[in-house]
Amino acid sequence: MPARDISRIRPFGPKSEYVNVIIETPKGSHTKFKYDPQHGMFMFDKVLPIGQTFPYDFGFLPSTKGGDGDPLDVLLLMDQPTFVGCLVRAKLLGVIEAEQTEKGKTERNDRFIAIPIEVKSGNPPAGSIQRLESSLAKTITDFFVAYNKLQGKQFKALSCLGPERAATLIRAGMSKSPKRSRKP
Repeated sequence: MPARDISRIRPFGPKSEYVNVIIETPKGSHTKFKYDPQHGMFMFDKVLPIGQTFPYDFGFLPSTKGGDGDPLDVLLLMDQPTFVGCLVRAKLLGVIEAEQTEKGKTERNDRFIAIPIEVKSGNPPAGSIQRLESSLAKTITDFFVAYNKLQGKQFKALSCLGPERAATLIRAGMSKSPKRSRKP
């Protein structure tokens, strides 16, 4: 059975009823992992400074490309972590539009926010939040400001918008993704 390049999975499910999120770094992890499409594996990226962990599962939307040249980033809001490489169907809550500056170069590096949906029912788990509250967006932004600062970068939130804007940005990211020939 041939291996499948997970970076080629469509970002949206049928009729755009959900997004496909690939987890790179689980909630609570001190270690950042990154998917390497050349090898088809998840690779060690870096260790976060002492006391810093990812507040939620962190991953990407396959078949997209953001302003930083990488697939679009997603935070998956749930109580328990998943695992590196986990494919999660998720409902978009919104997006934190942001810029990241390193060595005088500024580029867009938005953060999409989603909650998982259950495979069988297609619904979020009971008790899940249903919209991105401004206080949660601020907490997430504060994490990325601190995370980037410790790496000599600057992270600046531009706006926090809902699922419609998030879907529009994902479609734009799909158009920037390298077109690869589909294998049978």
